[in-house]
Amino acid sequence: MSHGRPQKVADLIQRELSDLLRREVRDPRVGMVTITSVDVSPDLSHAKVFFTILEKEKKDLTAQGLQRAASFLRAQLSRRMSMYTTPELRFVYDESVERGDRLSQLIDSVIPPKSG
Repeated sequence: MSHGRPQKVADLIQRELSDLLRREVRDPRVGMVTITSVDVSPDLSHAKVFFTILEKEKKDLTAQGLQRAASFLRAQLSRRMSMYTTPELRFVYDESVERGDRLSQLIDSVIPPKSG
């Protein structure tokens, strides 16, 4: 089975959701959200949407706001994407960005700075 279609749908969802979040969502809990990736199930029925925010102490509040907006966002997506069925959206805070930052800091603390 080809993994092409779920990936194409995921890319499209990521692009459209980023736009929708910027323009349409008025929930005060949803501030500057970055959609880092989207995983769509092979049958296209579910999409796990990974997001990150600058103020990570607000991640739970933001996740609640996103989840509350999920059906609205899904309806908007179905209008924009003209697919037979639009995946159900589930928002998940993307820990990998944080891990990457921590890793960078650890590496920087171990490698002595080059003297010029």
